[in-house]
Parts: sequence; C-alpha cells; structure tokens
Amino acid sequence: MRLVVISGHSGSGKTSALNILEDVGFTCIDNLPASLLENLIDQITAKDNHQNLNIAVGIDARNLVGDLSKIATTLAGLDSDQVDVNVIFMFANRSDLLRRFSETRRRHPLSNQEIGLKEAIDLEKTMLSPMLEIADRTVDTSRLSLHQLRDLIKNTVVPKKPQHMSILFESFGFKKGVPTDSDFVFDVRCLPNPYWKDHLKNKTGNDPEVIQFLESQVDVASMLADIIGFLTRWIPRFQQNNRSYLTVSIGCTGGQHRSVYLANRQHEHFAAEHPFVHVSHKELSS
Repeated sequence: MRLVVISGHSGSGKTSALNILEDVGFTCIDNLPASLLENLIDQITAKDNHQNLNIAVGIDARNLVGDLSKIATTLAGLDSDQVDVNVIFMFANRSDLLRRFSETRRRHPLSNQEIGLKEAIDLEKTMLSPMLEIADRTVDTSRLSLHQLRDLIKNTVVPKKPQHMSILFESFGFKKGVPTDSDFVFDVRCLPNPYWKDHLKNKTGNDPEVIQFLESQVDVASMLADIIGFLTRWIPRFQQNNRSYLTVSIGCTGGQHRSVYLANRQHEHFAAEHPFVHVSHKELSS
C-alpha cells in the first residue's frame, strides 16, 4: 500500500495537491488528526486487497494540540513491508502567503480576534516543525501560479514507483532568491547573457534564437558538460540511499535565459536515462 502524507503551510497549495492525487486515483482524506492515522492504516491493511491501494492524507496545523509531536513515532511504527510512506511538506515565503490570503480573502485557520494573519503564519510554522523534520520532500510554491503549482505537483509529488527516484530540474533567478527546496544549486551567471542582446532580451531560454546563441558559446557547453558529469556520478549515490526526490536548481540573474536553457538540456539528457525526470521554470509565466 502507498501512503502519501501532505502537510505544510496554510495557503501553500496542500488542497491542490490532494485534489490532484485524487484525480489520479488516490483515496484522499484532508485534515486527519495525526492520532487517528495509525488506526486508519490498521483498518486498511486488514483488507485483503490493500496492497494495491493508494492513500493520501492531509495533516496540518489544524490538528489537535500535541498530535504532531508524535507523528514521527507513528509513521516509524508502520510496517514498512505493508506500507510505503512518503511525507510531502509544502511551504511558501511569508510574503507570498500574506498575498494569497489577502487576494482570496480566506481566513487563516489559526487566526482569530487575538491572533492576526502575520502572527498566525509564524505560529503555524512553529507548530508544523515536527512535520518538516520528517519530510521526504519539501516543495516551495512561492511565486508559482496555480497552473505551475498543479504541474509541479503532478510531475514531482505524485508518486510513481517506489523503486525510482523523481528528479526535478528547475530554473530560477538569483534576484528573486534561491529556492529553499533545492538539493543542488548551480550558479550560471558567469555565462554570456542573452539579455544584453537587443533581439534576445524579451525572449527566453525556450526560444530558438536564444538556444542558438547559447549553443554557440564555448563556456556554455563546458558548464553544461561539467554539471552533467557531476550529476551522472552522484545521482546513483542518492538512489542507493533510497531517496525518493532530488531537486537540481540552476540559477542565472533573472531566471529567463541561461538557467532555462541549461535546465532544459539537463532534463533532456537525464530523461533518456531515468524514468521520472521533470523540468520547471520558476520565473516564467504560465
């Protein structure tokens, strides 16, 4: 049986994650008290056909007080021969969470007459620290549109086969900050920048003109070869360590040209060798 636990900040996209999991055949339960998780799994594994079941549960700060402090013990106590567990923790920058609650006019579940939105976000972060500590995969949804968020969840959160590691190559812009969910970060700002070419400034690393320019640069080819060589050596070590997810982030100044091109090329290279390889561009509009 496959069990995916979705947790994280309110407003980070947990509901979208559960909806997508439901769309691909998972039985989903939102806001499950952590203390009831073990009983739920016991009931399910008692059924004859439980081996083929996919279950997703949402566990977050709406839990009863004290429940989350015991979540690591609860999950560790599950029979690994019967249940394959993945914990996904979703989060976003404080400014993005404030904006999302302001735009949607939703009330934060921890806010009330005494606790404002900013204080509720900070309180929730503290309450969820036990979930973050045991997460197999953290997903930073900052600056993502709903469309990008759904693609990211579908490509990297939806589990395929437990024996395969999901690899995500993502481009980003350093001027907006380094993604905090990265396992590797490669800085490619030293490479020739298409932005300074008038006819390329408003294009991206997905466009043929930018691709042609970058492929004519010796340093770009050298950087690409070095990164591929490094990852070719170390990806198998992560797989041997039973990692389920690996995120490789490639950053340039604005996240529009060089990082996009290199992320695409790495995705293309490793997709030929590994079954679950994906690419995402944080700074490109949906």
